[in-house]
Amino acid sequence: MPELPEVETVARDLNRVLKNHVIKKVVVRVPKMILPLSAEDFGSGLKTWSIEKVSRRAKIIVINLSKPKAKAKKFLLIHLKMTGQLIWMPKIGQAVIGGHPQPGGGHNLPHKHTHAEFHFQDGSVLYFNDMRKFGWLKLVTESEKEIILSPHGVEPLAKDFSLTIFTNLITKYPNRTLKHTLLDQKLIAGLGNIYVDEACFKTGVLPTRPVHTLSRSDLTKLHQEIVAVLKLSIKKKGTSARNYVRADGTKGGFVPYLNVYGRAGLACKQCGNLISKTKHAGRGTHFCSKCQK
Repeated sequence: MPELPEVETVARDLNRVLKNHVIKKVVVRVPKMILPLSAEDFGSGLKTWSIEKVSRRAKIIVINLSKPKAKAKKFLLIHLKMTGQLIWMPKIGQAVIGGHPQPGGGHNLPHKHTHAEFHFQDGSVLYFNDMRKFGWLKLVTESEKEIILSPHGVEPLAKDFSLTIFTNLITKYPNRTLKHTLLDQKLIAGLGNIYVDEACFKTGVLPTRPVHTLSRSDLTKLHQEIVAVLKLSIKKKGTSARNYVRADGTKGGFVPYLNVYGRAGLACKQCGNLISKTKHAGRGTHFCSKCQK
């Protein structure tokens, strides 16, 4: 599943090409993906609305919609889940692709994995593809948007992600392991497997450590490293570890900067010890047993 840097990259790239586009019509082929609305209500609710902004909250793409004389704004929320893909195809020019790379995904559109289409007045189309059909799209009011987004925790790149707040969140469950805690989206939004493993490595702590064993200095450094690794990944346009490409169709550039994730059996860049992999908190977990304690 794309994590914070990957979703942030897709949102930024789509914001660049979709702003001010007016929706002409919507086609939905898999109604369950736009529940609780029917395909008819979903389409009619979007027709003639303009895209004001594309942003991100946690791992969800948030599209702000506006319309002249409308009494209230609407929002289109999109979750790519494991295999979601968004493709913007202009009438003339280069396609913009983001999300899970699918063989031939950007060709012969729409195809069998295309489950929704957003046609714009200028002739361009935004396609939503999803091989496994786990992704979803929701057309909501502002209050409904807040209900959906509110369970997600603090954004790790927000100004209010202070050391004090981070420490309070992490130590809320002292008997949990560090990785279990960091993956809890109700505490910290957007962190996933890749960046938890990488931040733990940079901190020098094992992701399997119980939270109560971490020192104040451990927590201080971990807070710093979480922010640093996310910022660097966004700068490099995300990680292409398995199923992510950025919105222009190219792979993310963070892979060369990975220290442990996806490097099981390879030499640690820091000490030369072989990187280990185990399953923990339901996820493949990578670490260096020499550099991390």
